[in-house]
Amino acid sequence: MADNKKNTAPKKPKFNSYWIYGGIILALIAIQFFNSGSVDDSNKITSSKFFDYLAKDEISNIKIIRNTHQVKVYLTPEAEELKIHEKSKSKSFPFSSEKSPNYTFEFGDLQNFENKFEKIVSDKNLSTLKDYDTEENPWATIIGILPFVLIIGVWIFIMRRMSGGAGGGGGGQIFNIGKSKAKLFDQNTEVKTTFKDVAGLEGAKEEVQEIVDFLKNPEKYTSLGGKIPKGALLVGSPGTGKTLLAKAVAGEAKVPFFSLSGSDFVEMFVGVGASRVRDLFKQAKEKSPSIIFIDEIDAIGRARGKNAMSGSNDERENTLNQLLTEMDGFGTNTNVIVLAATNRADILDKALMRAGRFDRQIFVDLPDVRERKEIFEVHLRPLKKAEGLDIDFLSKQTPGFSGADIANVCNEAALIAARNGKKAVDKQDFLDAVDRIVGGLEKKNKIITPDEKKAVAFHEAGHATVSWMLEHAAPLVKVTIVPRGQSLGAAWYLPEERLIVRPEQMLDEMCAALGGRAAERVIFDKISTGALSDLEKVTKQARAMVTVYGLSDKVGNLTYYDSSGQNEYGFSKPYSEKTAELIDKEISDIIEKQYQRAVDLLENNKDKLTELAEVLLEKEVIFKDNLEKIFGKRAFKKDLLAAEEEE
Repeated sequence: MADNKKNTAPKKPKFNSYWIYGGIILALIAIQFFNSGSVDDSNKITSSKFFDYLAKDEISNIKIIRNTHQVKVYLTPEAEELKIHEKSKSKSFPFSSEKSPNYTFEFGDLQNFENKFEKIVSDKNLSTLKDYDTEENPWATIIGILPFVLIIGVWIFIMRRMSGGAGGGGGGQIFNIGKSKAKLFDQNTEVKTTFKDVAGLEGAKEEVQEIVDFLKNPEKYTSLGGKIPKGALLVGSPGTGKTLLAKAVAGEAKVPFFSLSGSDFVEMFVGVGASRVRDLFKQAKEKSPSIIFIDEIDAIGRARGKNAMSGSNDERENTLNQLLTEMDGFGTNTNVIVLAATNRADILDKALMRAGRFDRQIFVDLPDVRERKEIFEVHLRPLKKAEGLDIDFLSKQTPGFSGADIANVCNEAALIAARNGKKAVDKQDFLDAVDRIVGGLEKKNKIITPDEKKAVAFHEAGHATVSWMLEHAAPLVKVTIVPRGQSLGAAWYLPEERLIVRPEQMLDEMCAALGGRAAERVIFDKISTGALSDLEKVTKQARAMVTVYGLSDKVGNLTYYDSSGQNEYGFSKPYSEKTAELIDKEISDIIEKQYQRAVDLLENNKDKLTELAEVLLEKEVIFKDNLEKIFGKRAFKKDLLAAEEEE
């Protein structure tokens, strides 16, 4: 019970130093208020009234304040009792023995006032006393300078707020803007990611693990004359695990690990980027041996001098120059290793890529089927899986998926299972998750007319029919006419993972992609806009065949692809106008030839196409089994081998 009381007790507000400042300001305002409030404005009179009271002998004494041209009037005790003066009785000051005046008024010329006062006193033979004083109000002075104090205080507060949270190492005052923003991971920082959490990437892990081992046990390598590598560049598609690999290095290495992004060097002030690079390496050298990890290094590592529009004093180039100097200059410390990651290695500066700076380029490719299985095993650990879940099947259903995509599939599958009220995540949930990620969200309530639905059914049936008839087309998984994402229907294939692609394979894939439009032509003798994504795909493939891979007999064994990216800012084509016409004609011929091939195939199998479309209209989703009932098993060699393996 005592613990419960402690937990439910209201938390006391934390003490803040600004409370003291607020209390002082309130006290000053209160003192000024009391001091200025000692004389009531209702007790002010005119000089003529004063002289009337003086002539009646109702005034005991006066006090002339020279610096304010003010006269304080004090009545006699007898006069204070009169009804006319009942509202002007004298009051005592707080914390003072002096009494407040009964009346006050302001005079013009002091000499004229004194002459008139002396004349009345002598004529009436009065005993009224006259005194002089000069008032100095220290609180008024303090209140006068208070706005300036407040302005200075607000300025200091804003400066501190501007500096707030400016990363480790440099602190964050406005004058420390050139300090590094790198986050430091050391023995005091718990990093849970290790190489066990990085599935696949065996080659990349081996390269990086060697660097970690070098830092832990340098004698093993230096005894043979080896030197520690200066840097390693992780290159790969987005989501392949480059940053995850760096996190594993931070978890495995028992040395200080500085982590930051390439954009952390970019600032609006001139010279800040280079200053942060210097400070970063200074901190790393002080804690050497250490590792620096720069994610998305292409933010500062782009090739210099490409953009003619920029000025000669480019801030990004200055930052890159400083990085080049720190990595391999006169003052280089060999106990600092730089890891960097990018998916745009083609645009990096050549000086950054040379040996002695980034000695190693580690390519992190998309995982193959075996590596995808390992990645699934990692991401399935926290999930409640259904018994007998086939991980091999899941890895085969996700060709071309990166590690991040697979993590997303597992998460989506868990959400789908929870949405359907299941106690465990099963095979169907994963298939639905793959469909959700690749195709988008199902839109079963989308309004489609019967004619449109029929056109979509024949379009998708055309894809399925042509791909079934061609040897090198990807095997079909399922066909659906349920709208998903931006598409009204979709055909799902399981593409073969190839390292090299032959022309006949590319042509078969193009023919299968054009099967949808060909089916519309064969059945309705009309075409529609539904083939946009298909046309985009085949146009890119045909252009790549002609201009990149040199697979066209008319253009020849030429390629206009520049893997170095040096032609990125070029405004001219690397071929003549005559060659451009030849390329355009060759691309068009390839596509039209495959389109006519698809039309001929569908004309010869029009009855089967119609039967398949009717089944699709009825069920909305069909699978490989439905096609086998209509067309029979595929007679190609690879499909017969696959069928034997399944049996």
